[in-house]
Amino acid sequence: MAISMQTSLSATPFQELGFLRVAAIAPELQIADVKFNCEEILKQIELADSQGVEVALFPELALTGYSCGDLFYQSTLLESAVAGLGKIAEALQQMNLVVIVGLPYLVGDRLYNAAAVVDATGLKGLVPKSLLPNSQEYYEKRWFSRGGDRGPREARFQDRQVAFGNDLLFTFETLPDVCLGVEICEELWAVEPPSGRMALGGANLIVNPSASLELLGKSGYRHDLVKQQSARCIAGYVYASSGPGESTADVVFGGHTMIAENGRMLAEGDRFVFESQSIQADLDLQSLRADRLRHSSFISEERDAASFRIVHSGAGNEVSSSSRPLLRPIAARPFVPSNAHERAERCQEIFSIQRTGLLKRLRHMNCQRVVLGISGGLDSTLALLVAVAAFDKMKWDRHGIVAPTMPGLGTTSRTRSNAEKLADFLGVDFSEIPIGPAVQQHFADIGHDPNQLDVTFENAQARERTQILMDLANQRGGLVLGTGDLSESALGWCTFNGDHMSMYHVNAGVPKTLVRYLVDWAADALFERPTAEVLHDIVATPITPELLPTDELGELKQETEASIGPYDLHDFFLFYSLRHAAPPRKVAVLAAHAFAGRYDDAAILQWLDVFYRRFFGSQFKRNSMPDGPKVGSIALSPRGDWRMPSDATGRLWQEECAKLSKPPTG
Repeated sequence: MAISMQTSLSATPFQELGFLRVAAIAPELQIADVKFNCEEILKQIELADSQGVEVALFPELALTGYSCGDLFYQSTLLESAVAGLGKIAEALQQMNLVVIVGLPYLVGDRLYNAAAVVDATGLKGLVPKSLLPNSQEYYEKRWFSRGGDRGPREARFQDRQVAFGNDLLFTFETLPDVCLGVEICEELWAVEPPSGRMALGGANLIVNPSASLELLGKSGYRHDLVKQQSARCIAGYVYASSGPGESTADVVFGGHTMIAENGRMLAEGDRFVFESQSIQADLDLQSLRADRLRHSSFISEERDAASFRIVHSGAGNEVSSSSRPLLRPIAARPFVPSNAHERAERCQEIFSIQRTGLLKRLRHMNCQRVVLGISGGLDSTLALLVAVAAFDKMKWDRHGIVAPTMPGLGTTSRTRSNAEKLADFLGVDFSEIPIGPAVQQHFADIGHDPNQLDVTFENAQARERTQILMDLANQRGGLVLGTGDLSESALGWCTFNGDHMSMYHVNAGVPKTLVRYLVDWAADALFERPTAEVLHDIVATPITPELLPTDELGELKQETEASIGPYDLHDFFLFYSLRHAAPPRKVAVLAAHAFAGRYDDAAILQWLDVFYRRFFGSQFKRNSMPDGPKVGSIALSPRGDWRMPSDATGRLWQEECAKLSKPPTG
């Protein structure tokens, strides 16, 4: 596909792709000095607005300080806090962001620990804390009333009534994809945090203004709570706690700030810093919506949002859509953890899932023999290692693993040698069955010119190998293991009723970019020299089906990635297209960020078009694929995660790719 350059993909305004920029801020604080605190909050608001922040969260009781004690009885402090809130509301009239800030608020003759939600149109509502801690250090019930169902539903602010209560959710005309819910500090630690009900009511952004004191080990627990609650709610979760400016008479506050999204921590600030601290991240609201569309909790008919009052904010200031750097990690290899320790744990877990899936099938069949073709390539090597691990687990003889190599018309000496060495070192039943004569006879039988190096030439070899494996399985009473991977299934890079077919597909859930790491991990973690050396050389071998003849020196002439594109890109496309249901434009822009300096826009759009064409065109292969274990968040089995008609068209996706490739007009 010819690519015409347009405006750089990476220059696309992130707001147009469903991202929301949020900030968690722990400001410098003086206890009971509302003037100082308000001025510092205003400085941070102005800075956040200049950085494109759209929602900014400040801690619990940030205008006064959390540790004021009996000063909360003083009208001077309470009136000053309300006046400070008025200054914040006035300042926001010229800005584009929503601010959540804590303060003590008097409603009638009751005082509440409340969070105020403010934007350019003014104070939208006040959410009172409903779960007041009963600790020796800070006994909030001494000063505050509990917010709840029987409390007031409105509060007076600047001669007008505003919504009051913990049954409020907030929506904004300037942020049409946002539904905001507020829970305060201790409420996150409850058996059933209010945020769960808010999420079912429609909230996709939960903010928590907090004042959580520091104790040994508590920060890690708090970190896990925020991350897990964002996962349970399938939401963004922003947390900001009071800092060390609070009283240290008996305890210390650390100023913990966190931003999480659906179980993933996007940003976390330093603690124990007296100066104002701010962290920012871009939440992916489109991805959250896609996950909720699939999640049973959100599609249940029992879900009911009627118990919440929706406070909608009308038109404010026009939101800028200028391009800004994306504040969110975009990994070029989303299936592969960047942390070495986490990657090793992930590899161990995947290997265990594959091994257990295979063992269950073998035990069910009362079978202690498997058959798989080994080529000296990555996929067949991984399948062989899984088989060895399964047999070792059951203390079965490894000679029950029948592993022939079947050199064809494009086999190189490197892969042939590695296959033989590996089989020898592992002690499996190895043999060589050349397929050249049989394929040549087949060409003669069907009248195909062997010099015509087309799809018939290639697929005949793949089907001949599969026939041999199936017949060997019948002869030996074994199970044929498939060796293809998730990426090949996505792209249809397999021969129908050839390597596409098996009796159990152990690699079905493993993408190509992860196969490399699994084999590398196995080499280092499970084996010693010389087996490990062979495995490392297999990892270093170019990916190829070896179906076209070699050159005069016997060297490889066919490389998969030269034909269908880099697997790094295709796995990236697969992850964001399926896991996050991202449209082509968003996938392309994220790829431009992730692969900056490696692939230009033209290459990304070229291979993205190839991805969609091949993905839609090969569903018929996936609809008849063998059983195999799911190991990650994406699987393509028609019996599980991905159900799609074989004759669905990808026209809409390809047309969007084509539009991205056109030069700008005018």
